[in-house]
Amino acid sequence: MSGRDGSPPTAGRREDRPRWAAAYVRMSTENQRYSTENQLAAIERFAEARNIEIVRVYEDAGKSGLNLEGRDAFRRLLADVESGSAGFGAILVYDVSRWGRFQNADHGAHLEFLCARADIVVHYCAEQFENDGSIGSNLLKTVKRVMAGEYSRELSVKVFAGQCRLVEKGYRQGGMAGYGLRRLLIDANGERKAELAIGERKSLQTDRVILVPGPSEEVEVIKRIYQLFVDLRIGELEIAAQLNGEGILTDLGRPWTRGTVHQVLTNPKYIGDNVFNRVSFKLKMRRVVNTQEHWVRARGAFAPIVDPAVFERAAKIVEERSRRLSDDELLELLRSLLRAQGSLSSIVIDEREDMPSSSVYRNRFGSLLRAYRLVGYSPQRDYRYVEINQRLRAMHPDVVTVVVDGLRAAGGDVHVDPATGLIDVNGEFTTSVVVARCGETRGASPRWRIRLDTGLAPDITVAIRMDSGNVAPLDYYLLPRLDMTAPKLRLAENNGLSLDGYRFETLDFLFSLAARARFEEAA
Repeated sequence: MSGRDGSPPTAGRREDRPRWAAAYVRMSTENQRYSTENQLAAIERFAEARNIEIVRVYEDAGKSGLNLEGRDAFRRLLADVESGSAGFGAILVYDVSRWGRFQNADHGAHLEFLCARADIVVHYCAEQFENDGSIGSNLLKTVKRVMAGEYSRELSVKVFAGQCRLVEKGYRQGGMAGYGLRRLLIDANGERKAELAIGERKSLQTDRVILVPGPSEEVEVIKRIYQLFVDLRIGELEIAAQLNGEGILTDLGRPWTRGTVHQVLTNPKYIGDNVFNRVSFKLKMRRVVNTQEHWVRARGAFAPIVDPAVFERAAKIVEERSRRLSDDELLELLRSLLRAQGSLSSIVIDEREDMPSSSVYRNRFGSLLRAYRLVGYSPQRDYRYVEINQRLRAMHPDVVTVVVDGLRAAGGDVHVDPATGLIDVNGEFTTSVVVARCGETRGASPRWRIRLDTGLAPDITVAIRMDSGNVAPLDYYLLPRLDMTAPKLRLAENNGLSLDGYRFETLDFLFSLAARARFEEAA
């Protein structure tokens, strides 16, 4: 048997391929220390009983089976299968759940079909059926796939219930503290242990995290924001301009915007409330912004920075300004803005504090372009495209700084070429950062066009997809140079099998590459 992840043998004689097999093993968490060894032992017994030689082992350690994200070995296995020169005629898997716990049972069936199309059969070694294509085999396999997905769904429900109980007890469940606050690590007895910096996590399961007020100067800024907004009725945009004029930066070291000021004015953590489930991403499916009735909230869990009465006054101002308007009222406001400005764009709409945001129009009418048509506006050119691109270009240096800081925090030795902006990490690989604007098709479906720096030939391109309003990152794609053959890439909301494997919610995977390369260099 060849070593794990070793090169497969050459194709050899076609009649020899059926007795050559690849083994695939997967464990869901790092705590399952011996899981892959146990799986492989069972697979080897299965192979020995059938005179099958295992020529390659693909292993995914600590990876969820809900989708293909992070399952690098499984994606390599599929790539070898589809290449037509895999050098083996069978794939041995411990059971159906190790193949995947896909929420759609057809997903797992499709992946197995790709193997069958390449004349490669998949054997589930610990199952009580032979995967021989018979009616009984197909029925049992389908039931097993549904059961595997249902297990993940039930586990998700139990985990969520546990998180809710911890929230109700006043413990913070993920996320950054925010400006004016800090995350404090406490032990099982409630004793203070340490203050966590951005990116740091607890190491013991019994430890908990709570929020505490940050430095006094930040606390004063928070109180001042509320005073300006509630007492002086100064809008968020003007407040942001004042803070930026004084050289005050956010907790991420960036200038203030209307959105960041608005977040301070509307987040209940500043009155000590512990809120969870404002945004959900269950079972790694679509990200959902939940309404308040679905929030999990523990009042008075932390030491407040802002008086609750002041917070409620701010909430009433925001509510009155963004009260529910009818379609006709929304369109009349848009017509008034068009008469005043002569043109419309998302930025023009968002900068008017007496109007709902552009996202309200997008959600109500399906797209901004449709709302424009309803008020009789047909832009001769896409002004949004010009303005958004200007904003994204201005944002790019800050994005690069975030990536560089994260790589350095992970222990990477990072150098940025001042002429090209190419990022060199540990002398091991180079990275380029591109920001992709979110556009819309005529049917109001989101699309992203990514231009790759083919002239610079970076080893990895970090492509940042912006959200529908082009305000914040939606997700990240890590695109290896070897797999990118075209200078441009067009992405939809949901993409194909191979591209889905490159998508991440955060840049932690890139940072782990830097840390691993640094560790290997030191070793």
